[in-house]
Amino acid sequence: MSRIGKMPIPLPKGVTVEVNKGAVKVKGPKGELWQEVDPDIEVAVEDGAVEVRRPTEQKRHRAMHGLYRSLIANMVQGVSDGYKRQLELIGVGYRAALNGDILELGLGFSHPIFFVAPQGIKFDVAQERGKNVIITVEGSDKQMVGQVSAKLRSLRPPEPYKGKGIRYTDEFVRRKAGKTAAR
Repeated sequence: MSRIGKMPIPLPKGVTVEVNKGAVKVKGPKGELWQEVDPDIEVAVEDGAVEVRRPTEQKRHRAMHGLYRSLIANMVQGVSDGYKRQLELIGVGYRAALNGDILELGLGFSHPIFFVAPQGIKFDVAQERGKNVIITVEGSDKQMVGQVSAKLRSLRPPEPYKGKGIRYTDEFVRRKAGKTAAR
């Protein structure tokens, strides 16, 4: 039996799960998410918890058992607590400003970059005096928060010589030594 798949998913207060044929819909205070589920995998809501079961011990069923349990658990956590990723702008003149749901970035290019927040994603920009700019990406969908964060980071990834660029706040960038001048 899958160690992850057999664990029940407890439902926090205010979260409801609807199971239809081939789909699971989760509603909560932070929004509503849905996920298509393989028809062979059975999802049941019992005693304030969601349980995922598989019909056989086939390799395909074993693989999907843990997968769908993790996806549903991420949806339950997303609609109750939400997900958050923080990015840090490091570099002289690198700036970020928020106009409604449009993030305006100045990253050393000849033009500003405008990044529109997808549906369900919220940006927040904070700058402490003398510190770097922190961009917070929030949402209820874990996959979407991670994808938007990765897209923002890819606009100017951190370079290894000076460390300038956009990085996650918990990311460590390995620095390289530059050229040594010959005398």
